[in-house]
Amino acid sequence: MSYKIVFFDIDGTLLNTDHAIPEETRRAVRQLKENGVRVAIATGRAPYHLLPVAEELGIDTYVGFNGSYVVVEGRLIRETPLAKETLADLEAMARANGHPMVFLSANSCYANTADHPHVIESFHSLRLAPPDCRERFWEDASIYQAFLYCSEQEEHLYFTRFRDDVSFVRWHRVVLDVLPPNGSKARGIEAVLRHYGLKPEEAVAFGDGLNDREMLAYVGMGVAMGNAHEQLKPLANMVTRHVNEAGIQYGLRQLGLI
Repeated sequence: MSYKIVFFDIDGTLLNTDHAIPEETRRAVRQLKENGVRVAIATGRAPYHLLPVAEELGIDTYVGFNGSYVVVEGRLIRETPLAKETLADLEAMARANGHPMVFLSANSCYANTADHPHVIESFHSLRLAPPDCRERFWEDASIYQAFLYCSEQEEHLYFTRFRDDVSFVRWHRVVLDVLPPNGSKARGIEAVLRHYGLKPEEAVAFGDGLNDREMLAYVGMGVAMGNAHEQLKPLANMVTRHVNEAGIQYGLRQLGLI
C-alpha cells in the first residue's frame, strides 16, 4: 500500500517523556515531507496547546480536541461544539457530586473550580499551566471539549445518564474527556481525508493512549508506540519502539516511508 498521509498524536508520541521533540523525530518528519507524504497532528489538545508543537515541526494540518476541531493547511474545515443543554446538565450533576470540570473553547479554557488539585495534576502532567477559574464560561463560548474530574469507580454515573449526549474518553487517572456524541480522532481524520480525496487505507496514524483507539482502527496502518497503553497495543497493526528510543523514526522506516 502506498501511504499518502501520516497523523501523529502529541503527548507520548511526538513528545517524549521529557515533553520534548526528539531530534530523530524532527528528522523523520522533515524526511516524510521531502518524500511527498503529508503530515498532520491528531491530538486531544486544544489549538492553543498544540500549536507550539505544530509550528516547531512546520505542520499546518491538525485534528484537535479529539476530532471536534479540524484545520487543514491553516483553514478550519470542521467544528463540532458540545450542546449547551448537555453542558448545563453535566455541569450541574458534576457540581452536585463534587467533581470539578474544565471547559475548552477554540481560544481559551477555564475551570469551574479554583485551584483543584486534580485539575492542577492533570495539566502539569502535560507540562501546561492549569487554567484560571471562570464558573459560567461554557455559557458564553462554543465549547469543543470538556474535562470531567472523577475516578474510574465514579464514571459510570455519567456514562448512564449521558450515553446518548456525549462521548467519554479517559486520558488520565483523575479525568475524562467529554466530547460530542461519537466524537473521536477518527472523525476528524475522516474530514481531513475527505478534503484531500484520500481513502483511510492510504493513511497511517501513530498514538499511545486510549483516545487513539478509534484512530488506529480507522486508518490503513495504525501504529502504537512502544510506550503505549497496554490496552491499545493489541488494536494496532504494528507496535514500534518507545518514544524515547526513536519510536517514530523506527516505525516510519519499517513502513518504508523514510
